[in-house]
Amino acid sequence: MNDRDLIRHAVATIAYRGGKTIRDAPPEFADFAGAGKTPAQILAHIGDLFDWALRTAKGDTSWRDSQPLAWEREKERFFSTLAAFDAYLAGGEPVRAPREKLFQGPVADALTHVGQLAMLRRLAGCAMKGENYFVAWIEVGRVGPEQAKAAREFD
Repeated sequence: MNDRDLIRHAVATIAYRGGKTIRDAPPEFADFAGAGKTPAQILAHIGDLFDWALRTAKGDTSWRDSQPLAWEREKERFFSTLAAFDAYLAGGEPVRAPREKLFQGPVADALTHVGQLAMLRRLAGCAMKGENYFVAWIEVGRVGPEQAKAAREFD
């Protein structure tokens, strides 16, 4: 696996794990304020991270904060920003940032925030099942809302 594909696999992992955290969450979850930032604010930040990752890959490291959108639109933005970054990595254009920096910055940060969303689901009383992610069917390029079913979940 080359370095682009390894980052693309990490992005697909974020789509899988992040998709699980937002799938079937009740609408009121978006505004749950039990631990600082709301899920909507965290999801907006993840979108900002991947907008920034794409700009950085193209050679522009400028950061832009966005205000959270309505929950359903923010969920759509989550997947669309992942897809745009993944498509750039899949293409032939040069990546103008070190791959390890893309991983240690936006990708790793997004993984942290996906974990926060999972924890907030528990705190908000709408927990999701745990999963053995080692056996999950995650593949490069699958970064949209349509993800594989869980291979091994547990309570």
